[in-house]
Amino acid sequence: MLRRPYLSAFVVAVAFLVSPRLASAEEKPVVVPLLSTGMTTVGEPLHYPAGPPHVTAAIVTFPPGAKTALHRHGVPMFAYILEGEVTVDYGDRGKRTYHQGDALIEAMDVPHFGADIGSQPVRILVVNMGAEGVAEMIPVK
Repeated sequence: MLRRPYLSAFVVAVAFLVSPRLASAEEKPVVVPLLSTGMTTVGEPLHYPAGPPHVTAAIVTFPPGAKTALHRHGVPMFAYILEGEVTVDYGDRGKRTYHQGDALIEAMDVPHFGADIGSQPVRILVVNMGAEGVAEMIPVK
């Protein structure tokens, strides 16, 4: 029975000591916006597939000289360049080079391919915002 008052006092003392620290400005999360848009990188309006939602996130690494096949996307795809730079060829819409720190929503209906034409690997955080049974990447022949 004597332990309960000591335990309560200890809990109150710890809460008092810790709570001011948790509220300090140095320990609050910092939010750095990367992207806010309703359009793809080539100006298409975003459109979501029908069906049960399914989100996939991955880090894609391109070694120097690597390139994707010509493709389009069946779902919106967010990309954030973690390291290096990648050049994407959008055909008659031109080529764009994305560098470390760039964020984009990739083209959906415009066929394109990406390539690492530099001498360093490229690392990209890719998030596909799709639906079950809907292809994220669709090869174009």
